[in-house]
Amino acid sequence: MKKAVILTLIGLSIANCTPTQQGAGIGAASGAVIGGAVTGNVRGAAVGAAIGGVSGALIGSVAEQPGQCYYRDRYGRRYIDTCPR
Repeated sequence: MKKAVILTLIGLSIANCTPTQQGAGIGAASGAVIGGAVTGNVRGAAVGAAIGGVSGALIGSVAEQPGQCYYRDRYGRRYIDTCPR
């Protein structure tokens, strides 16, 4: 029951955020969990949160730009360009 209440409160706390802010929040939380689980320490969780937050904000910002898509080139670099029709 406690988990359901916590998840509901988290969902409500980001309901009024822009897609960029939502992406950053979700990315940071996911990155912290993954970084902490992989390394087993707080430093790994902090690095994971930072990387996840930046990545989530980048992906969330694409959602605010109609007609724009998120791509990755053959070298792994990310970029935003017009979506194909």
